Amino acid sequence: MSEKKPDAQKVVDSWEGIEVKPVPYDYDILSRYQIREGLAEVIIASPPGRFVEPTYFCSEVPLNSKEKEIVEKVKDILTKELDFPKFEDLEEVRKAVLQGAAKVLKKYGKGLGVDVNRPELMAKLQYYIERDMMGFGPLNIIFEDHRIEDISCNGVNVPVYVYHRDFESIPTNIVFTTRKALDDYIIHLVHKANKHISSAFPIVDAMIYGKHRLAATFREEVSPRGSTFTVRKFRERPFTITELIQANVINSLLAAYLWLLIENKASIMVLGATGSGKTTILNALTTFIKPLYKIVTCEETPEINIPRENWVRFVTRESYGLGSSERGRITLYDLVRTSLRYRPDYLIVGEVRGEEAYVLFQAMATGHGGLSTMHAESLDTAIKRLTSPPMNIAPSFIPLMNCVIYVERVMVRYLEQFNVPARRVRFMWEVVDFDSYQLVGEWDPRTDGFKSYLKESALLKRLGARLVKTVDELLTELEKRRMLLDWMVRRGITRPEDVNRIVLQFYEKPETVLAQAVAELETLVSVERELTGPKRLVEVLQRLGGKSDLKTLMQTSQLDERAFWDSINSLLRSGDIELQQGGIIKLKMRAA
Repeated sequence: MSEKKPDAQKVVDSWEGIEVKPVPYDYDILSRYQIREGLAEVIIASPPGRFVEPTYFCSEVPLNSKEKEIVEKVKDILTKELDFPKFEDLEEVRKAVLQGAAKVLKKYGKGLGVDVNRPELMAKLQYYIERDMMGFGPLNIIFEDHRIEDISCNGVNVPVYVYHRDFESIPTNIVFTTRKALDDYIIHLVHKANKHISSAFPIVDAMIYGKHRLAATFREEVSPRGSTFTVRKFRERPFTITELIQANVINSLLAAYLWLLIENKASIMVLGATGSGKTTILNALTTFIKPLYKIVTCEETPEINIPRENWVRFVTRESYGLGSSERGRITLYDLVRTSLRYRPDYLIVGEVRGEEAYVLFQAMATGHGGLSTMHAESLDTAIKRLTSPPMNIAPSFIPLMNCVIYVERVMVRYLEQFNVPARRVRFMWEVVDFDSYQLVGEWDPRTDGFKSYLKESALLKRLGARLVKTVDELLTELEKRRMLLDWMVRRGITRPEDVNRIVLQFYEKPETVLAQAVAELETLVSVERELTGPKRLVEVLQRLGGKSDLKTLMQTSQLDERAFWDSINSLLRSGDIELQQGGIIKLKMRAA
């Protein structure tokens, strides 16, 4: 291709119709953090002196009109000339785009008016090229922000909303100003999922790369106000049980109890509302499954992530064709039924809502362990759903569901100073019989702690009879596992592969692993007691990755209330820490 100067004709902005508003000068900044160092950041701010919900601002290094023109021209050249690798290999595609952009800028830089010897300019241009060709355009910051759980657009001229882990549901500074821009953006998202959307097929439920779950409607066919979309973001690295204990979603004793149940192929159901954390808890519990057990998972959207090799994953498939020609659909019921031929030790169903529940309970009746989630606001509601169409579980089968966990999003008051959104395991029941349930654990909203009633556990009595052990012996076993979990929390062992490795080691050499944990735990506690209040908080914050909520920090530091707040105030005055929105403490320095 011969080199030539860029056309004099102005290049049309590919994201025309999407407005990204700047941060008003008088807004109070509540939180600020980088997404791409020096290129993209998030600013969460609110108007001063008024009780108004904060706004999530996407802020990128700006492009002038000439630089915008260069970006559009390079994208056009790459689209025509770049030989993309296989679509499934996302990293290879990204690498090819960045290398291609660098070659084009270097080869045609003079004609395009680019000074290739300016590294900051090259980095900026490549960022925008990658953002537009591989990412999600003006919304790319939101997709790359690991603190965002949900992204939704409800129509034209209203802000895009996000669900932020620290601030919950808040508006962003991004607005679709034309229907065409919103329609085009939805088509852009749907194409990333290798799907199709149109007036003839106005609803799409799909997965875009990055494993984010997309639900979209097109134009006014089913949504009178125009096109809409919602993206449930997928966390590539699932939360581990130690992170849940660290965040006080559950305590170590109840987690140890669930560990013992799962080791012995008990069946567990996790209940809760949408976004309450059901799948998060389900993912964390899979770590406790014995190493040699065969696991089969059945899901409509692949959200379960298990660090094991002996794992078969099944996912449903939509049908082909229309009307009478519709064929090829594979439902959750089909998958669960097929999974039994694989002889799983543990059958995991992402969420039961239909006839697949009957097959799951049949599997549990034949000795398979079962894990699943279900939308329900209470145990009573869950039982009514299970025993009614389309699930139709016979009352005599209900006790096959050995344990039920109810998780909920709650507001936690920290020492009368902050109201912070959080997720907690509210209740934990054993199913003794139909209409007979034993409460074995619950969350106390007054203390933000947990109460356990494991001495009255019917399951432990039944398990003891099978293992030829007394309830007291099993309670001692629970205490050992609790100490091991506490040790992992204090050591900051939170990566899935590390937690999984230690659990597997415990199964192989329980006494050796436990002895090491107990010895180190005693040393850690002894060292913490010797540290003064502020130094102890700095030490704990470093082990927690430099950031923690107040409740976790207070529990881990083991300071009394007066010493804790005196230490917090001392570190705030010295500038060693900062207090962020939602009662989050961030370390601003590293101890020598």
